[in-house]
Amino acid sequence: MSDEAAAGYVRVRLDLSYDGSEFSGWAKQAGGRRTVQGEIEDALRTVTRSGETYELTVAGRTDAGVHARGQVAHVDLPREVWAEHHPKLLKRLAGRLPRDVRVWALREAPSGFNARFSAIWRRYAYRVTDNPGGVDPLLRNHVLWHDWPLDVDAMNEAARRLLGEHDFAAYCKKREGATTIRTLQELSLVKGDDGIITATVRADAFCHNMVRSLIGALLFVGDGHRPPDWPAKVLAAGVRDSAVHVVRPHGLTLEEVGYPADELLAARSKEARNKRSLPSARCC
Repeated sequence: MSDEAAAGYVRVRLDLSYDGSEFSGWAKQAGGRRTVQGEIEDALRTVTRSGETYELTVAGRTDAGVHARGQVAHVDLPREVWAEHHPKLLKRLAGRLPRDVRVWALREAPSGFNARFSAIWRRYAYRVTDNPGGVDPLLRNHVLWHDWPLDVDAMNEAARRLLGEHDFAAYCKKREGATTIRTLQELSLVKGDDGIITATVRADAFCHNMVRSLIGALLFVGDGHRPPDWPAKVLAAGVRDSAVHVVRPHGLTLEEVGYPADELLAARSKEARNKRSLPSARCC
């Protein structure tokens, strides 16, 4: 996965959003399942009248049912295709794409840009309510209902103990050969006047199921089933705890992806490809 487009191609950055309710996640899958990547690539092929599919690279692959407000992707297009179509490409995509996915901006990416590896952080929001009456029907696909009263102060106390660089193996679905070391930069919860609790979760990167597992642990603290120090103890143990539930995906939204200044993009891409280890595990 190169940080530069091949000769004769232009790397294009896409800023997009989608309602994940009816998608089987971001990534294309066998069997004809509907995915965000598949819809955008099909639309792009159609509106550019191309005989081939131009593959998208995304900042963060989202699971089935997860939404995105600030997703970022890139695609490498032949220079002549970009020159011919880019003035009207955004409007044509709007006319071709289904209503649950939108591309908001298309622009030539700076040198060294890679939507996935150049990112320095991803920010998610998870929304939940403990309202005894449940969730507003108009928000049912975006807010989880938790049928126990939640102590947000206790949840924030637990969250603070998880910040920093750690091995999050206890909160991730293991993938062969992939590291689970991440830097959790922000984890905080606020209850709005509407009764919706919004958890903000920001990290340099996330491993599979990490956000939803962290929220599952915090909910157990919030409803009094576990003390505030329990999530940190699970983290330190380094193994999955059966009490940590992966909460349902519909409450989760990718809100924003952060990138460094243009002149630092290539260096960040190179750094992100290095397999990480914790300081205590590093050798000479």
